[in-house]
Amino acid sequence: MANQGWQFWIDRGGTFTDVVAQRPDGTIVVHKLLSENPECYQDAAIQGIRDVLGLTNDQPIPCDQIAVVKMGTTVATNALLERQGDRTVLLITQGFRDALRIGYQNRPNIFAQQIVRPEMLYERVIEVEERFSAQGEELCPVQITEELIRSLTAAYEDGIRACAIVLLHGYRYPQHEQQLAEIAQKIGFTQISVSHQVSPLMKLVSRGDTTVVDAYLSPILRRYVDQVSAALNNTDLMFMQSNGGLVNAQQFQGKDSILSGPAGGIVGAVKTSALAGFDKIIGFDMGGTSTDVSHFNGQYERTFETEVAGVRLRSPMMAIHTVAAGGGSILRFDGSRYRVGPESALSSSQSSAEYR
Repeated sequence: MANQGWQFWIDRGGTFTDVVAQRPDGTIVVHKLLSENPECYQDAAIQGIRDVLGLTNDQPIPCDQIAVVKMGTTVATNALLERQGDRTVLLITQGFRDALRIGYQNRPNIFAQQIVRPEMLYERVIEVEERFSAQGEELCPVQITEELIRSLTAAYEDGIRACAIVLLHGYRYPQHEQQLAEIAQKIGFTQISVSHQVSPLMKLVSRGDTTVVDAYLSPILRRYVDQVSAALNNTDLMFMQSNGGLVNAQQFQGKDSILSGPAGGIVGAVKTSALAGFDKIIGFDMGGTSTDVSHFNGQYERTFETEVAGVRLRSPMMAIHTVAAGGGSILRFDGSRYRVGPESALSSSQSSAEYR
């Protein structure tokens, strides 16, 4: 039975973009192209659709003939791996400016003689005098001081456009975070991530880390999504989330995009293995920029708290281990030893910089 229109399933990786399309008559078309080829096209996903439909560069995409486009993308993943996200300022309760840097004081290698602290995604911190008790008593209203306004304005004038707001007990009593969000919006910040919306759960550190990641990655993601949406002219566009589910393009957030591409790989591997009669598999997905390893034992393994590229996250996602080393990773000598990645020869950093 014929479908109503073309269906496209696209995996936009850091090095290659893969397109699988189903014609209205049900037949399948497969196409592969470079994710970065600025001399020939602006975006690989859109160019892949044009190639499959047999369109020239001056012909418009017949969006009325496309039923749906479903995408997995590593734009945000590679931006995190290569630390190419947007510049971010963190607003946090006074006295907790180093809470995210201190973290949980975990030592994965307990015998390491040289402790390497994780690199923070935020560029600067502004402390805010305010406080709710754990029971909701307002111990100190938000102090909208000249120094606070001056510090926020200075960050904006220095070119920072992303703001993460994380206050003690803000997950349950969000009034103070809402006040600060309004101030940041008036100053002109274009990306404002508040913890009670991003991760409305207790534990300051993991909630704060997740909020910072959202502020750091969402602008890049939003620019990319808007670019694809504009080219497809209101076509039904959906993106794969880290948890393995699909979401409408306009609801796609930075915190849910980290494993967008790899999550689709797991779902595809499981379905393919099931057709061959296997219900227990180990997934190894090496791309040009990163490598993803996963496990399936009859059901999808998901985790609520995880660490990706040295960054703690609290958001439902597939249990995937990601390494910033792929088939195209650059081998370099730093003066004392050889290192692999995170830079890729086909430079997903170019991709990230394009949406900065």
